[in-house]
Amino acid sequence: MKFASVLLFISLTAQAVTTATPNIVLVMADDQGWGDMAYNGHPNVKTPNFDAMAKQAVRFDQFHSAAPVCSPTRGSVMTGRTPNRFGCFSWGQPIRPQEITIAQALKGAGYHTGHFGKWHLGSVQKASPVCPGACGFEAWASAPNFFDLDPILSVNGKATQFKGDSSDVTADLAIDLIRQSVAKKEPFFTVVWFGSPHAPHHALDSDRALYKGLPKAQQHFYGEITAMDRAFGKLRQTLRDLEVQENTVLWYCSDNGALPKIGSSGGRRGNKGTIYEGGLLVPGLFEWPALTQEAKAITTPCVTSDIFPTLLDIANVTLKKQHPLDGISLLPLIQGEVKTRTQPMGFWDNKAKGVGTPSAEWMKDLLASQQRGEEPTDPLRLAADAGKIGDPVPLNSFPGHAAWLDWPWKLHRIEDRKTGDVAWELYDLSADPDESRVLFAEQPERVPQMQEALENWLESVARSLNGEDYKP
Repeated sequence: MKFASVLLFISLTAQAVTTATPNIVLVMADDQGWGDMAYNGHPNVKTPNFDAMAKQAVRFDQFHSAAPVCSPTRGSVMTGRTPNRFGCFSWGQPIRPQEITIAQALKGAGYHTGHFGKWHLGSVQKASPVCPGACGFEAWASAPNFFDLDPILSVNGKATQFKGDSSDVTADLAIDLIRQSVAKKEPFFTVVWFGSPHAPHHALDSDRALYKGLPKAQQHFYGEITAMDRAFGKLRQTLRDLEVQENTVLWYCSDNGALPKIGSSGGRRGNKGTIYEGGLLVPGLFEWPALTQEAKAITTPCVTSDIFPTLLDIANVTLKKQHPLDGISLLPLIQGEVKTRTQPMGFWDNKAKGVGTPSAEWMKDLLASQQRGEEPTDPLRLAADAGKIGDPVPLNSFPGHAAWLDWPWKLHRIEDRKTGDVAWELYDLSADPDESRVLFAEQPERVPQMQEALENWLESVARSLNGEDYKP
């Protein structure tokens, strides 16, 4: 299936590409919960670089992933949209090539764009309609899923063996692009998506040694987070060494809440895979010294879907054709012009099964195949059907678990896939952050309004899923 480049539909009104144009670096962890940070009170994990930024820049204390698992959240960053709108329900499911990505928008505005690390929104083979290159990244060294020590990454489509900790490798590749861009005096948009601390955990001996005396599983898990912290610190220091930190946006978060058992949700209910706060609340850090001179903590709820519109606002880019967004620009909040969110946040986990993406196996095979002068043509690995619109879904049935967060109230809607029965739960997160006291009966006036708002939003998402956004 062929698609006209979405860039044909983009008209840009941007600042002249000068040294004043802000650079942008997005960094994301893989499965790091809100509590898996020393600055958030973890008793064991060592994160000195994250801690330093938390003290010196903007700390989001209520930052949420758009979904409770990886691929959908990554899609929300790329599009500013809740991932069910484009059929990315669970891990391993690709983005649609019909979507307009932040990389395409910024590339059209003169940014040098690069992706490094975990992709998990489709293939990392060049022939795929949803490889990083097809989604707006000029340079990329990417893996189809999480990756560990001595990874094989796809460098603009060519499988390449690297040595070392995966976070160090990823950061070093991103730093190369940043150095090239600075030398050419061109603005850069660099996406750094670590493969850690996703299970199975394999830390370097030197990183494990910091946690001597703890169980082996914890040594590896915490060691991966410490390696990620080190790589992040190197990225941040490089911006200072190159004297571009003043006008560079550096934004950090995770793709979903805490892992069960070994991860920390900071005491919130649930973990990865659920849309209770433990599955959605993630670390969030933001730095742009040209705008934010003083450290601050933002307690207003925010979500990964906000990244797209915020970056468009920062770069002063306007899209001629814009699909419905679920995120909002956070600039007024960061600047202190507003204290509350202008619109609620919706979540919908429809419990669809994920798609297996054995990154290490696929990358090893890709390397061997290319060394023989061949290229795998497996449709699954290429995500060849990524743009296919399936049979229309109904506009009055929304199976799975949905939620509507209108601070401080969070309404849950749980629809049984087999029977269609719907159960409701309401919580006051300001008084009950672990969602333990159902207040549904105590709020007879509030509940109907929130129910209507949530179901109207779900209908809008279903319409997008059915392809209505792509019609002329």
